[in-house]
Amino acid sequence: MPVGILLVTHEGIGTALLAVLGRLMPAPPLRAEAFEVGFRDDPDAVLPAASAALRRVDGGDGVLVLTDLYGATPSNVAARLSRLGTPVRRVSALSLPMLLRVMNYAELPLDELPAVAAAGARNGVILDEM
Repeated sequence: MPVGILLVTHEGIGTALLAVLGRLMPAPPLRAEAFEVGFRDDPDAVLPAASAALRRVDGGDGVLVLTDLYGATPSNVAARLSRLGTPVRRVSALSLPMLLRVMNYAELPLDELPAVAAAGARNGVILDEM
């Protein structure tokens, strides 16, 4: 069974990235969902809904949780999700290149996908020396 992907982000970010992914890759190989946290949301209050999202994307092999900003509320919610029993690996600094790279390596197990995600983010940064 494949790994699931959960984007835990600030409002508007996860949904937008999944919308672009859907245009670039109409049939993504991994189940993915965005769970967006409002700027005033209490992490304790949103944890049950985030946990439900985690369970929806889990195909049995665990979930790669991608967050937008380490240390912010979405990242803190993701950290709590990792302690609920489902196998979870987390990567922060979510970007479109990161998400696309993960989808292109969908056959890899959960333990290998964080490095793939990080490589996608690093390789997605190009300094245009004009």
